[in-house]
Amino acid sequence: MVLEIDFFSFKNDFGKIADNTQIYETFNTIKIFLLHCFSVRYFFIIFEISKIRSRMDTQNAKSDFNPNLFEISAGTHHNKKVLWIKFDYNKELIKHLKNHTKPRWSASQKMWYLTDNRFNRNLCGWQPEIVGKDVLLKISPVNMPEFKKYQNILTLKAYSQNTIRTYSIEFAQLLYILKDFPVQELSATRLQSYFLYCHKELNLSENQIHSRMNAIKFYYEQVLHREKMFFDIPRPKKPLLLPKSLNMDEIKRLFEVTENIKHRLLLQLCYGMGLRVSEIINLKISDIDSKEMIVRIERGKGKKDRNVNLPKIILDDLRKYYLEYRPKDFLFEGKQGAQYNIRSAQIAFKEAMKKANIHKKIGIHGLRHSYATHLLEFGTDISHIQKLLGHNDIRTTLVYAQTTDRNLRNVASPLDRV
Repeated sequence: MVLEIDFFSFKNDFGKIADNTQIYETFNTIKIFLLHCFSVRYFFIIFEISKIRSRMDTQNAKSDFNPNLFEISAGTHHNKKVLWIKFDYNKELIKHLKNHTKPRWSASQKMWYLTDNRFNRNLCGWQPEIVGKDVLLKISPVNMPEFKKYQNILTLKAYSQNTIRTYSIEFAQLLYILKDFPVQELSATRLQSYFLYCHKELNLSENQIHSRMNAIKFYYEQVLHREKMFFDIPRPKKPLLLPKSLNMDEIKRLFEVTENIKHRLLLQLCYGMGLRVSEIINLKISDIDSKEMIVRIERGKGKKDRNVNLPKIILDDLRKYYLEYRPKDFLFEGKQGAQYNIRSAQIAFKEAMKKANIHKKIGIHGLRHSYATHLLEFGTDISHIQKLLGHNDIRTTLVYAQTTDRNLRNVASPLDRV
C-alpha cells in the first residue's frame, strides 16, 4: 500500500520525515521525479530532508562501527597507504565491516584493508598522520625526544593539522643538519649560521625562511622557554606581492570548458563564495542553508566561523550534482565516501585552466582573489568584503584596492602621446 503524505504539511519540521523510516522511504521513491522538476520550492525541501537524513546515517555509521573488534595497523599496498584490518574468519565480522566501511580484499596478503585517509582514521579511532616515516627516519635518536616534545606542545596548543605538519617538517630540517648534536644546546650564533646556510646554500625564498624561522622560534620560545633567543637574528624583508586574479571573461571560459559537474561546481563555489581550497573540501551538506541562501564556513583559517552568501545561479548545478553523486556528509566526497582531496581540487583547476587556454601562473586560490577583486570593482564596501573573506585586519583586504584602482588605470602613458 502506498503511503500518501502531504510533505508541505510538515512545514519546517523536515526532521520528522528524515527520522521516520517508512515516511522517508516513500519520499525517496518520488524524490528523483521531484528533483527533475524546475520548482525551486521542491528542490529546497528535498535538499533539506536529504541533508538531515544523511547526517543521521553518517552519525549512525560512526557510532555503530566498533574498531575494537579488529586488529588495525598501518601499512602500504601497491605503493599506497592503507589500514590493514586483521581478524579471524567470521561472517558476522565481515558483515559488520562491510556495513560500516568500504573495505577491499587483498588476495596477496589474505587480508581486508581500507584506504589510509582522515575519514577512515577517524572511523577507526586513529589520529591523523602528521609526518611520514621518511621524515622520522632521518632524525637522530639524540634529538627524537625533543621532536616528540615539540609536536606534543603544538597539539596541546590546538594548532591546526596543517600548521603542525608544516612546523614539524621545518623543524625537522634543522635536526637533519645537526645529526647527533643536541638541538637544545644550539647557541644563537650557530643558529644564525644555519639561517645563513638556508639563504646562501639552499637558496630558500624569503617566505620559506620566514616559515622555517617561525617553526624553530616556536621550539626555543614555547618548548624551551627561551624568549630572547631570536632577538639578534634578523628576518628577511618580505616581498610585497599583489594578489593574482582572473578577469570576468577568463572566469566565464573556465566554467564553460569544465564538463565534469563536480569539478565545475567546486570551482564555481570557490569563486562565487571566495573560499579557500581547505574550506571548500571541508564544506558539509549540513552547512548549507538553502532557505536563507547562506553557507556556514566552520573553522576557517584561524579557526574562525563565518557566513557567506550562496549564489542563486548555482542552484541548478547544485541540484544536478546532488542527483548524480548523492553525497552523504561532505558536499564533495572522494572515493569510498571520504573527504575530497585538496590535491584533486587543485588538479581540477589546473586542467580547467589548460582547457580554457589561460596561461597565467595562478593556483586555485586565485579564484578567491578574483572574487574579492570583482566585488571591489562592482562597488562593494571594503568592510563587507573583509567579513566575507574572514580577514581579521582590514589591511589584509585593502591589498585588493591596489589591483582595482580605476583612477590609475585611466592614467595614459606619455608614450601614447608621442
